[in-house]
Amino acid sequence: MACVLAALAVSANACGGDEPSSDANEPAGKYTVEVASAEFPSRQVLGQTSLLRLGIRNTGRQTVPALAVSISIAGREGQASTLPFAIRDPQPELAQPDRPVWVLSLGYPRFAGSSESAGGGTSDPKTFAFGELEPGATANLVWKLSAVRTGGYVLRFVVDAGIGGQARAVTEGGSEPGGSIGARIVSATPDKVVTDSGEVVEK
Repeated sequence: MACVLAALAVSANACGGDEPSSDANEPAGKYTVEVASAEFPSRQVLGQTSLLRLGIRNTGRQTVPALAVSISIAGREGQASTLPFAIRDPQPELAQPDRPVWVLSLGYPRFAGSSESAGGGTSDPKTFAFGELEPGATANLVWKLSAVRTGGYVLRFVVDAGIGGQARAVTEGGSEPGGSIGARIVSATPDKVVTDSGEVVEK
């Protein structure tokens, strides 16, 4: 059963182009968007592959320069991690303190219905940029994630209109668009392994 967005805040439909706008060319200003939908299974099994789906609609009159979505796991350990779907182990002197909770499959995120990857990388590994979003259009975005750590977690996401700080996304009420979705991961009986492509398969 999918858990729908706990804190719904704004909207957006159909992005143009996979390449994010450069910081230098990013028009300054505020752009009105809305989170139209947010879905992620609320109960998952270790090793299960699930889809995180976000629908972002441009409810304003201007084209959003570079739709951006930043994702992290809520809480101190999630915020401290440098990766979007991981927590940070507080033990000192660890070579790699980030501990994945979900592994993102190769070729994701994507626009729903597309076989091509989207969401260009940015200087922040937690932020995915999807290019322009025309007025009235909705970007239906999909992340394919494999659960690799048991426990209860909350994914927090924030939507923005650019990656350079000049273009900012706001809701019609003037707040920051975004939300959160909770999921609990329980143990699986079959042995699972994570492949080089990020898929979780049985041994």
